[in-house]
Amino acid sequence: ACCIIATIDHFSGAPSLAKVTVALVALLCFINSYDGEFVFDDSEAIVNNKDLKPTTPLSNIWRNDFWGSNLSSNSSHKSYRPLTVLTFRLNYLLAGGLHPVGFHMLNIILHAVISALMIDVFAILIGGLSYDEKGSILNHAPKTSLLAALFFAAHPVHTESVAGIVGRADLLCALFFQLSFLTYCKAFNRDDRFSVQWVVVSLLLCAAAMLCKEQGITVLGVNAAFDVLLICNVNVYELSQSEMLRTGLPTRLALMGLGGLSMLYARWRIMGTGPPAFTEVDNPASFAENIFLRIVNYNYYYSLNAWLLLCPWWLCFDWSMGCVPLIKSATDWRMVWLLLLWCVLIGLINQALLSKAILTLAADQMKTLTLGLVLLVVPFLPACNVFFRVGFVIAERVLYLSSAGYCLLLAYSLGLCCCRWTKYRKLLCASVLALLCVYIARCALRSHQWRSEQSLFTSALPVCPLNAKVHYNVGKNLADRGNATAAVGYYREAVRLHPTYVHAMNNLGNILKERNELTEAEQLLSKAVSIQPDFAAAWMNLGIVQNSLQKFEEAEKSYWNAIRFRKKYPDCYYNLGRLYADQNRHVDALNAWRNATVLKPDHSLAWNNMVILLDNTGNLGQAEMIGREALRIIPNDHTIMFSLANVLGKLQKYKESEGFFLHALRINPNSASCHGNLAVLYHRWGKLELAKKHYELSLKLDPEAPGTRDNYNMLRRKLDQLKRQTP
Repeated sequence: ACCIIATIDHFSGAPSLAKVTVALVALLCFINSYDGEFVFDDSEAIVNNKDLKPTTPLSNIWRNDFWGSNLSSNSSHKSYRPLTVLTFRLNYLLAGGLHPVGFHMLNIILHAVISALMIDVFAILIGGLSYDEKGSILNHAPKTSLLAALFFAAHPVHTESVAGIVGRADLLCALFFQLSFLTYCKAFNRDDRFSVQWVVVSLLLCAAAMLCKEQGITVLGVNAAFDVLLICNVNVYELSQSEMLRTGLPTRLALMGLGGLSMLYARWRIMGTGPPAFTEVDNPASFAENIFLRIVNYNYYYSLNAWLLLCPWWLCFDWSMGCVPLIKSATDWRMVWLLLLWCVLIGLINQALLSKAILTLAADQMKTLTLGLVLLVVPFLPACNVFFRVGFVIAERVLYLSSAGYCLLLAYSLGLCCCRWTKYRKLLCASVLALLCVYIARCALRSHQWRSEQSLFTSALPVCPLNAKVHYNVGKNLADRGNATAAVGYYREAVRLHPTYVHAMNNLGNILKERNELTEAEQLLSKAVSIQPDFAAAWMNLGIVQNSLQKFEEAEKSYWNAIRFRKKYPDCYYNLGRLYADQNRHVDALNAWRNATVLKPDHSLAWNNMVILLDNTGNLGQAEMIGREALRIIPNDHTIMFSLANVLGKLQKYKESEGFFLHALRINPNSASCHGNLAVLYHRWGKLELAKKHYELSLKLDPEAPGTRDNYNMLRRKLDQLKRQTP
């Protein structure tokens, strides 16, 4: 306790040292996530986002959403964050590809910078705005602002924003939010005048924050509250008095209002087709028919968000799909949390806004409390479901800015307690030290869980055991790592918890298909497409299963349904071609595979099947032409080289055939079939010793290779005859 008192006393007197300390604490909390993988939403926003690649025109980031989809598409989430995507692209260029270390390090550094800047923000909100003789802003609350910044730097609810790379949007938004606020403060000098230029710069920084994440526009509300309460020195209790009309305030509010409306209008125009369409799974409370239950559940979500700020122990990467069951009755015991939340809020609002200073708190304390509430509530407003429906139940990342208001209130309350209860000062300081240590430990543990999808998904099981998406993601991760048997159990649990979970049905059906449990796979996939008729992947997988069950007509219909719902579906054309080949509809098969290669020029399987089919039907010249065309597009594909080499051998172009076989073996030296067919080529060519060598290599790699042993025995007999004939 004495140590933390001395440390804060020492560092608070040295602003630069205080910022370095806060930044180091921020680094300490999250540094162990620096070598993490791309996890969860990183796959869509970064790994599969073409806007990051240098080959994609830079202008695309201004036309597409955060996930790389065109904003005019009905499937777009309308998350317009081009500046965030631009930083991802810079990471990609600097690292020379998708290497997660650089992405993670930038997130951690951004959090450290934001945490350090929070000292300046808190200093103004707590101690007010004043200047020294040189025109620099004075910090009248160095200890409290430092303590609040330490709480912010180490708050575990920030883990998703820092350790998850897609949290870059929240970090950049927070950085420009701070800069907009601090720039707005610069608009006021010591002569009670204000600078329109600095207000305009603040609006531009607000626009930049909004281009990182939509939440950035809320800085205008914080700026307005700061102006009214600290610059104009107005208490809400005195709003009717003339202080409210202080010279310049209407102008500044008009500028911010006009700027905010312009940004909202531009944002709406950019969205193109209107707001995004979310499903009941994303936000079940917003689909409740009863308006009373809708309001009740929204407020319950608010109480859970408040609890995450107060006790950030139970953290989860996803809170949807049954993780938070709906309140359906006024007798539900969880109603207590709503009442408690509003009792606390009303109490705070009463102290901050509606009580005369002489009765409760001093005027400065009331303003600080009010600004703390503003910083807590205003950044959260876009996520509160009041203005528009959001696509989540709870999202820890949206609390990144709101947590600053909570940290301010917490530090300020502790400061007041230390001043009033001096005999308990050491106990309070010891409690603060313990809380910071717990925060740091929890951050370290949670950021470690974010290092891989396996640890992230499994960490959610005890927090949200009723969340079908958690079980689905655990199962998918297991399946991706080759443990399909364990994955089946999690997929089944996901379907049990959410009986209309079509993605879980599709993945479970795929595993059952590979295990040859075709009847159940067909039932699951049929149910999936009946629930979601435009689910193209499920239609294709259903076609594959039906083909295996020799239900050829049904399989063909399923494939065409998949193509109808996804026009550019090369894999489906490939599987349709296989169906036609099984039915000896060779022309239809070739046309289907050709469509696959048109849609996806590097579709190796489609090219190879065309070569093989033409070879098997005796069209050797056409097979050669297709094989050479394929290798111009995919020059290092050893399977196409192998098939083309076979064709050239049959055309007695032995030298070219040999070259392709040897090239294929340099790429894949352990291919028994390639060694075996090269041996057949040498056998025909008359190079018997080379044939013998490659037959032996083929048999060594695969003793059961069909036909190879018979050919080898035939060659040995011929060699023996030649030896006997040699004098």
